[in-house]
Amino acid sequence: MPGEPRKVKKTALLVIDVQSGLFGGVDVLYREKVLLETINELVDKARRSDAPIFWIQHCEAEVGSPLHPDSKGWQVHPELNKRTEDVHIRKSHPDSFQDTRLEQELKSRGIGRLVVAGLQTEYCIDTTCRRAYSLGYEVILVEDGHSTYDSEHLSAEQIIRHHNQVLGSWFVTLENSIGISFAA
Repeated sequence: MPGEPRKVKKTALLVIDVQSGLFGGVDVLYREKVLLETINELVDKARRSDAPIFWIQHCEAEVGSPLHPDSKGWQVHPELNKRTEDVHIRKSHPDSFQDTRLEQELKSRGIGRLVVAGLQTEYCIDTTCRRAYSLGYEVILVEDGHSTYDSEHLSAEQIIRHHNQVLGSWFVTLENSIGISFAA
């Protein structure tokens, strides 16, 4: 109704798969230092607003894999400002909701708006954003807060730009990290 204040949804930050094993390999992650700085800035903003922070970590079943649970490579990147009181979610699919407790954790906190950052643009970021949209969440994709590697056919920069365009046309609201707010 006109004149009624718009209800602002409670917001959480999802940091997807920013794990040590995805850095420093043969393939170089696009703008990796800038990505880590951007995510730390988002984490700091979320903490100042008392917004919950969810660290999503991909698990590979194969022993010796860089993302095998509890291995050194599986850990959240050490330069990130992670705390034990933050929520930690293990996943084994590109969709951060599939076979995890993520949705229950969000619902139990009354979260309706997600700010999404992390890795990899064309896999876990894309899939999680689409699923969150389908579940009814308002999704804010940090347009400068996700990254990937060059592929055989496209540069990482092209992949990121393409996914920002496609996701932003329907599934998410794109926002630069500077403009992100977690205030309710």
